[in-house]
Amino acid sequence: YSAKGEKVVNTNWHNLVAWDNKADFLEKYLNKGSLVMVNGRLSTRSYESKEGTTKYVTEVIVSEVMKLNQESKS
Repeated sequence: YSAKGEKVVNTNWHNLVAWDNKADFLEKYLNKGSLVMVNGRLSTRSYESKEGTTKYVTEVIVSEVMKLNQESKS
């Protein structure tokens, strides 16, 4: 909550890497804006862009995922 007592909603976006049944679950049951709980490990990798610069990416390698109920908006 803010200093004025108003509810503050923050959205965080993360790159997830999932395989097999976890990937199937993510594809079938989640949409943009879905509220989820994810357990996993962080992995950082680098690659060379088309322009020749090195890019770094941090991803969550998913070990568990659970869809959470959306809070009703009133």
